[in-house]
Amino acid sequence: MRTVALLPILACLSTVAWGKVFSRCELARLLQRGGLDGFMGYSLDNWICLAFYGSRFDTGTVTENSDGSSDYGIFQINSRRWCTDHHSHTLDLCQTRCLDLLTADLIDDINCVKKVVMDWEGMGAWYGENHLISVYLFVCLSIHHHHLHSWL
Repeated sequence: MRTVALLPILACLSTVAWGKVFSRCELARLLQRGGLDGFMGYSLDNWICLAFYGSRFDTGTVTENSDGSSDYGIFQINSRRWCTDHHSHTLDLCQTRCLDLLTADLIDDINCVKKVVMDWEGMGAWYGENHLISVYLFVCLSIHHHHLHSWL
């Protein structure tokens, strides 16, 4: 009888897909539909490059930083400024839960990265704590479209 009572709860929990790894083409289609191609002057290639080097296209990626904040999701959005994770001090400028950035549904991620790049730093907001992203973001912003596929 207890097993039957748990079935609706398990069904609800299974409707959220955690930690999806996208293919490059699948992600490009979603980001284009989400309006990121050309948003604030950043090409689709810039976004794909950032997602690749930040998370290897894995929405379930979480990186803990030395300042107590964490970077979440496919774009490694930082909890100190952009989302709330209930364990680090945050400005929550995207007004979203960091855990919502770990699902296969990229709507929250896309809406948040749009706010990030509208800030005065633009994509430079990713420079800093996560040094791997910092190095590769330099590469991502300096490559031209026809060179992107050789980097991925």
